[in-house]
Order: sequence, then C-alpha cells, then structure tokens
Amino acid sequence: MSPPGTPPDHASGPPSLSTPSAASGWRGTLPLLAWRATASLAAPLLPFWLSRRARRGKEDPDRLRERRGEGAERPPGPLLWLHGASVGESQSALPLIEALAAARPALRFLVTTGTVTAARLLAERLPPALAGRVQHRFVPLDVPAHVARFLDGWRPDAAVFIESEIWPNLILATAERGVPMALVNARLSARSAQGWARMPSVARRLFGAFRLVIAQTEADAERLRALGAERAEAWGNLKFAAHPLPAPEQALAGLKAAIGTRPVLLAASTHPGEEVQVAQAHARLSGDLPGLLTILAPRHPERGAALARELAGHALALRSSGALPGPDTALYIADTLGELGLFYRVAGAALIGGSLVPHGGQNPLEAARLGCPILLGPHTGNFTAIVERMLAAGAALRVADSGALAEAALLVLTEADRARSMTTAAARIAADAGALPERLATAIETLLPASPPLGGGVGVEPA
Repeated sequence: MSPPGTPPDHASGPPSLSTPSAASGWRGTLPLLAWRATASLAAPLLPFWLSRRARRGKEDPDRLRERRGEGAERPPGPLLWLHGASVGESQSALPLIEALAAARPALRFLVTTGTVTAARLLAERLPPALAGRVQHRFVPLDVPAHVARFLDGWRPDAAVFIESEIWPNLILATAERGVPMALVNARLSARSAQGWARMPSVARRLFGAFRLVIAQTEADAERLRALGAERAEAWGNLKFAAHPLPAPEQALAGLKAAIGTRPVLLAASTHPGEEVQVAQAHARLSGDLPGLLTILAPRHPERGAALARELAGHALALRSSGALPGPDTALYIADTLGELGLFYRVAGAALIGGSLVPHGGQNPLEAARLGCPILLGPHTGNFTAIVERMLAAGAALRVADSGALAEAALLVLTEADRARSMTTAAARIAADAGALPERLATAIETLLPASPPLGGGVGVEPA
C-alpha cells in the first residue's frame, strides 16, 4: 500500500469510519489535486502504454476498453464490487464471495483485477454455482474520466478493496457517489506508512474514506489508525482461509503415474537464488534417497527456460514443454501457472519459496491444506504470525541453508510418523482460519441495502 453525502457510523456491530463528503474529497489537498491533474493530462498517452503491455502479455488486447472504464453490464438488483489487484488478492476473495452469496441470495458481484493472470485464475477457480452471479472486469486506470465512466456504468451498492489498492481518483470518486467502502485484509508496511505520514492530509482523505477497515495484523491496524482509519481492527489474514488449491484429476493421475514410488521434494513458489540451493540439497540427498525427484516450481513461471540453463548440469525436464518426469529426471521444472495444487499432492515435503532468500516467504498454508509437510527457510517475514504458530506446534521445520534443507528433507521423507505429526498439526492451524470469511461477510453486509432496492436508489436498473 504505497502513496501515489457522509454516511453515518453504525451504532453497533463491526468497526466503521465516517466517509468524507464530496466537497472534502479533493479540496485543500494539493497533492491529490496534482495527481488528478497529472492523470488527466497523461490520459492521451495511456493507450500507447496499454498497447505495449498487451504486446508483452501484460494486458488482454481484446479488453483494453475496460481499462478506460467501458463495458459496463450492470445486472439488476444489489451489486457488490470487490477489487483485488492481482492473483493473491483475487483468490483470497473467493471464500468471502461464497460466504456473502450464501447470506444474500439476490446479491450480484463485480470483481475487478489489474492483471491478466488474476482474471484467468478467477475464471478457472470460481465455483460453478456462482458463475452466473459474478462478473469480472479489469479495473479502470486511475484517470478521472475513466473512473467516472466505470462508476456511472456499474453503480455499485458497496465496494470492497482487498489488501493495499489505494488509487486516489478511484477511492475519492467512489466516496463522492455515496458508495460505502470497506478495506479488508489490509496490510501496510512500516516503510509505506512512513511515506504516507509525509502527506498526512492525503492519508486522512483516503484512509478516512473507508467505512470499514479490517487489517491482517495489529501492527497493520495500528499504522492505519495513525493515518486516518481511526477504528481499524485486526481480524487476521483472509488468505489463510482460502480453499485448497485445485488439481485436475486427469493431470494428477498422469503426474502420479510418471513419478511412481519415487520420493519427491517440492520447492514451491521459488525466487531467484533459491533453485540453486535446492539443487545442491538434491545432490546431497541423492545418495541417501535413490530415485529422488525434486520439483522446482518458480513463483514466476516465465523463468523456466533461464532455470534450465542455470541448472544444465542436472538431468531435468520442463513441464512447459509438455514433458512429464522420466525415470532419470532429477529436477523437474514446473514452469506453468496455477498448478501448485498438483505438486503439493505428490510431494513428500515442500520448501516454501521466498524463504531461503530475503523475500519474506510465500503462504505456507497452501501446503498445510493439502497435507504436505512444510520446510521453511530463515526469511518468513511476510507470514510471521502463522509461521510462529506452525513452528511452536511442530507443524513445520526451519532450515537455514541448502545443507539444513537436505537434512530436514531426509528426516521428513524417511520418517512417516514425523511427517504425519507435522501435517496433522498444520491442518489444525489451517482450519482455525476458516471462519474469517463468514465474519467479514457479516461486517460487509452492513454496507449493503437491507433488501434489493425497489427503485430510484443507487445501483437500481430503471424499470
């Protein structure tokens, strides 16, 4: 979360904030006015920028008009708009959408994202029962005219922003239309908070625009309160409540058949510098574990070809080429998107990527939900609270380097009782996070009309 009329507070229930009036949104805040003017002046150049991104696969060339706020197809009845920038945010919204859909059968959903990958995975993982109630659009660029076109077309009854998407024109234009807004699963690093603190009036306008602010941790909530979200609370991380990652039956059967009875070590969502260390651990282990297969699943699959060159001294295969691991394959580079659910299901132990290098670690609960024993490097600052619980409960093992990784992997892959105790403890921790979507849904419901509007209100289709 980095810097770039007034609805009443609820007398009881979830924490809430007063939203600013339309007049207070921009007036007297020079940086906001400057951003608004700069975005408007830049608008004529943005189509060229979008076209360039489309050529690089960063935008859908057939849907660029959505980035200008076009293409609204508002359904009748109450509409909730949820925005999550990328894959993690949009995927964490799925359990929340399911909880809200169950509580409000007439409610429809508009989900916006900023990346092509997030759009694709949302379509793939949206439960079939909800497909008719959920529409996806790419979020408009933060240009006043684009934002106005988007809001005028969709007319949401309430809006939910997930994690750290703070776009001034989008936020304030939504508030000016009287649309109640929530910021959920909010996170704000100390560094970002310092940046916002240098613009206190801007921070108050933007963070004070949200009626409901729910942070991941108490530290996040404290920083948000200092910046204007005066009643922000910490309820936990919505990503901890996600469903188990999927695995198509046919693909899983094919992978299992190719692997057979070989022991499998997975390095999941790895970052540069980790794969070499994992390959070194594999070399150490191969004498004690004949037939060991190590699967490398880079966080950014486009790195697959470069990894193949970097690890050329090993017998390897690339999944992106259509290859399955053969009997002699030592390293299997899983350079495809959205298939981690497959690899967790076939692995006997998994190193959670981003933790052997100073990145902060990826989500360990993805492995926990699929019964895969968890190994963690020393850098897990992105998931401090959950990692501390796991280590204390014996649900994960900490490793410092490739040598320690080899020792821990050998332990877990050869001692079934130890692996079983780890996965049991991890499953309990994962289950504890399961109630958060329902709790958030109850809070968000207070922002919506009590019943579908009967005419003339915000978000109502004309008769």
